[in-house]
Amino acid sequence: MKKYIYPSDLKGSISAPASKSAMQRSIAAALLADGESLLVNPTFCDDSLSAMRVAEGLGAKIKRKSDCVIINGGLKPVADKLNCGESGLCIRMFTPIAALTGKELTLTGEKSLAERPVSAIEEPLRELGAVISSSSGKLPIKVSGRLMGGKTEIDGSMSSQFLTGLLMALPLCENDSLLKVRNLKSREYIDLTINILKKFSVEIDNRGYSEFMVKGNQKFIPGIVDIEGDWSGAAFLLCAGAIAGDITVTGISIDSAQPDRGIVTALRKAGADIVISSNAIKIKKSPLNGFEFDASECPDLFPPLAALAVYCNGETVIHGAERLKHKESDRGMTIKTELEKLGVVVDLHHDCMMIKGAQVHGADVESHGDHRIAMMCAIAALGADSPVAINGAECVNKSYNEFFDHIIKLGVKVK
Repeated sequence: MKKYIYPSDLKGSISAPASKSAMQRSIAAALLADGESLLVNPTFCDDSLSAMRVAEGLGAKIKRKSDCVIINGGLKPVADKLNCGESGLCIRMFTPIAALTGKELTLTGEKSLAERPVSAIEEPLRELGAVISSSSGKLPIKVSGRLMGGKTEIDGSMSSQFLTGLLMALPLCENDSLLKVRNLKSREYIDLTINILKKFSVEIDNRGYSEFMVKGNQKFIPGIVDIEGDWSGAAFLLCAGAIAGDITVTGISIDSAQPDRGIVTALRKAGADIVISSNAIKIKKSPLNGFEFDASECPDLFPPLAALAVYCNGETVIHGAERLKHKESDRGMTIKTELEKLGVVVDLHHDCMMIKGAQVHGADVESHGDHRIAMMCAIAALGADSPVAINGAECVNKSYNEFFDHIIKLGVKVK
């Protein structure tokens, strides 16, 4: 699908999408709880649908309504193949959970996920009792044997998602577990995981993010979870407001554990006109200046920050680019490639991305099947001198299926 984004001004109020990160974790926890759980304010983006599909394959019974999802849990697999779609969290979280069953199950993925490395999860799961094999470090993954708990060490430098999966699964093992973690990135996503586990009466002992003690033989108690607003999606709306708007984004809390709330710090560094209240952020167009920001703990902010940087006077420097290689695309190179089509100078040097503010020119750009690249290009188009055409724009459905509807509601002309 090709979408044409025309230079536009934004005005009005919009509610942030629900967090797919919180949604997927809540789906997994509800699967592990015997009885009925209720997820309020759900998101039906592709990644959430993948998590529901896998949970159903593992035994959950799920009813979808417009304003809630009802999940009757119970880990009793009804399928031997589990398709995680394109969701990295899904594959890393449900592999340890699948290993709880003692059955031989195969986990697969689609498109970019099929090419992303998964070898780092194999040895820790073996040490914890599972039998696991991959296809030369890539999907599909086959698990059998039963996860028993115990001790292991994992590398958290590329992602915290596998740690989330272990924290979900290990409370149901017959043995206590001790996890040692090296170089953990995106720590606040682990806070999000632990907070959701607490809602299902599961306790995790976090020892300074370097060790996690997990008691075995715990029980997940069904609960009600109100899925919080998504800072990753809201970041694009807030950057759009700073570039070309006078808008209010509701349904997000600055007290969230989501690391992408760091967008507020970056916007302030750029000089954005931003006002924060308890459950909303008001932002409007103002002169912006180049800024420096470390996105190592929140790499999903690179695309909205890159779009913002285009409209800043001078040069912007964003640190943490090494974490972009194994996303839905090689996201650092993709940002550079597509922004340069719009007339923007982007340099990548080791762990840094440097972007010089520029007049954006209309052009045809490619999403590369990466939802955040498609949204970045749409935001970058707002102040262009002519329309920007985004090829493969439908990939926004992965995380933010309402994205184009939302920006149209705020006044953006889209064809």
